[in-house]
Amino acid sequence: MEQKLQDLVDRLQKAHQERLVSVILYGSAASGDHHGEFSDLNVLCVLTRVTPAELGASEPVFKWWRDGNPTPLLLSEEEVRTSTDCFPIEFHDMQERRRVLFGKDVIEKLEIDKTFYRAQVEHDLRAKLLRLRQKAAGMLGDQKDLLRLMIESASTFLVLSRHALLLSGIATGWQKREVAKNLAGLHVDASPFDTLLDLRERKKKPGDVDVESLFASYLKQIEAVVAHVDRLEK
Repeated sequence: MEQKLQDLVDRLQKAHQERLVSVILYGSAASGDHHGEFSDLNVLCVLTRVTPAELGASEPVFKWWRDGNPTPLLLSEEEVRTSTDCFPIEFHDMQERRRVLFGKDVIEKLEIDKTFYRAQVEHDLRAKLLRLRQKAAGMLGDQKDLLRLMIESASTFLVLSRHALLLSGIATGWQKREVAKNLAGLHVDASPFDTLLDLRERKKKPGDVDVESLFASYLKQIEAVVAHVDRLEK
């Protein structure tokens, strides 16, 4: 991982030279909660400007990087400063856990409005829940695929649940197990999340669980998190 990140920085420096303001690693890889099979390396690349010229210079770097990782976020320094109302979750995450791989720290002094933050948490929870239902509707007869869907989505819902906890004034760390444990503070049963984490970490085998019952419980608890955020002061 470290070598791949250094290679990315070297390629970005070569591509953009003095236009490269900073390269920042954020997310699970910046906090020690990275899982090689399920986690991505998330990177923010900040330039002095973003025009077709910069996009063209980035193309070969991003094509190389996309082999197993999402394309880096490419923003101008001005866009970073003015986008906190549009992406409060992302910038909140970056403020809490990030590693500056190159250049200056453009995240440290950003201010995030709690009103926009709560709205995005609810929006993303509802959107991910709808997407989960859509995908599940096409695979209810295939327990293997349904279980895989739940395992792959659990990380995202725990990330968003962490933000629901923070919005509610409940302190919690980044580790997924800790987030699940603290869901009791929202009157949410963490057991389906714990089961999915056990499966993800191979502490349980697929044959150890009733997939249909697990899915029903999983949906119910996600809906409970959504309802809690909806009740928070707007």
